[in-house]
Amino acid sequence: MTLPKFILGDNTDFPEAIFIIHTEFPRFIINLENDEVEWFEDFDQEDQAELELEIENLIIQASTFYDREVERYND
Repeated sequence: MTLPKFILGDNTDFPEAIFIIHTEFPRFIINLENDEVEWFEDFDQEDQAELELEIENLIIQASTFYDREVERYND
């Protein structure tokens, strides 16, 4: 199965939250309500430094994906 890079998610237990799931390495979920990130990977100290450089870019990509999806729903 081929998955998209980002998936939009919601949950009625968290009515204000909007989740973006990143399906490629490093896999994570970001809650756009509060920008909290949950990682599905375990990182060692070496990976941690590289991840810090990439996290900002991944969050920007997730936000861009969300904006694009909302725009498409509103059209």
